[in-house]
Amino acid sequence: MRDTDRIDPGSIELIEAEPLLERDSVEAAPAPAAMVRLLLGASLVLIAFNLRPVFSSASALLPEIRNGFGLSSAAASLLTTLPVLCLGLFSPFAPILARRIGTERTLLAIVFLLALGTAARGLDSIPLLYLGTALAGACIAVGNVLLPGLVKRDFPDKAALVTGWYTMALCAGAAGGAGLTIPLQSMLGGSVNGALAIWAVPAVVVALLWLPQVLSSRSRVKRDRYAVRGMWRDRLAWHVTLFMGLQSALAYCVFGWLVPILRDRGLDGVTAGAVVSVSVMVQAVACLILPHLAVRGRDQRLINVALSVLAVTALLGLQFAPLSTVWLWAVLQGIGQGGLIAVALTVIVLRTKDPHAAAQLSGMAQCVGYSLAAIGPLLVGLIQGWTGSFAWSAVLFVALGLGAAVNGYFAGQALQVEAETVKLGG
Repeated sequence: MRDTDRIDPGSIELIEAEPLLERDSVEAAPAPAAMVRLLLGASLVLIAFNLRPVFSSASALLPEIRNGFGLSSAAASLLTTLPVLCLGLFSPFAPILARRIGTERTLLAIVFLLALGTAARGLDSIPLLYLGTALAGACIAVGNVLLPGLVKRDFPDKAALVTGWYTMALCAGAAGGAGLTIPLQSMLGGSVNGALAIWAVPAVVVALLWLPQVLSSRSRVKRDRYAVRGMWRDRLAWHVTLFMGLQSALAYCVFGWLVPILRDRGLDGVTAGAVVSVSVMVQAVACLILPHLAVRGRDQRLINVALSVLAVTALLGLQFAPLSTVWLWAVLQGIGQGGLIAVALTVIVLRTKDPHAAAQLSGMAQCVGYSLAAIGPLLVGLIQGWTGSFAWSAVLFVALGLGAAVNGYFAGQALQVEAETVKLGG
């Protein structure tokens, strides 16, 4: 491996932050015809849809998976935690793969591998259940990094519109996994394995749809490189990173465990999945609206704290309030959690002085944040195993919300990180 391909935490360059980079850092391809643009945009949106069902589909069937495979609480916790951990561990490999084989080819490979990993979960094997989940998580990590840069490059005149559809597709994938997996299980004769594996089908379909885009690709990335120094020593950067990580931990507790929590309270699986689906779709709307509100104020301290409190309060309502109010709490939780995701990404841009510093902070927040986020769903399962109940996980939710509020308060200050951008050349 060449020195330029080694992963240095102090100089991670994430292609997820490409929308923030200077216009000449990527040579744009000639504007394609209307139908080609439509197909390209549809492909990106459908790829985004496939980046979330792995999380929520397993959550919907977690009691059946535990019984069918004989998993302990700790083993079930690992199953919900593993793909989140992979988001942090594998995201630094995305720019290396993109430089070596190209962004489009990398995306094609990871979508096919995502389908393979998802299908492997449907085989009657515990090792393949975990291996397939880890492979899917690694592919999702790379896809998370690469997709926004393609949106910026190929739709510079409609980036906001395509990004809105892309965000909606992410949430729709999560909602579909939560709400449709149990009905699909019934359609497949009660097969848990089949209901897990069937989510490989849309991934295969979109891979075949994406293949013509790869074959027609003519774009190339320029070799100008930049290093950002001092980011990992900056206190404000760490507040932004911890805000991202702690709100993500709360989000993946919802993805991984809210359906089992609601089923444990007495809701049937279909209703529990529908509740989570509604919450996730409300998150999509919040993701589109809250950034516009966040940037109107002098800083984001108040909105960061308020959203943290709302997300945790609503989650406790889903856990303890009368079941007759569950839909109200689902909507409120979606507003709080979706808003947190949106403002956490927004402050990355607002707290940096230039596009390259923003890319560096995005890399730091993603790698550290997702690794930290993996602890949340792991602890929920362990707490349930130790106590025999989900009730004590409320303490964890409050702790995560408090941490997100404190770090969100400091991350929301009208300041910028002290980091120096240096051009390295080709």
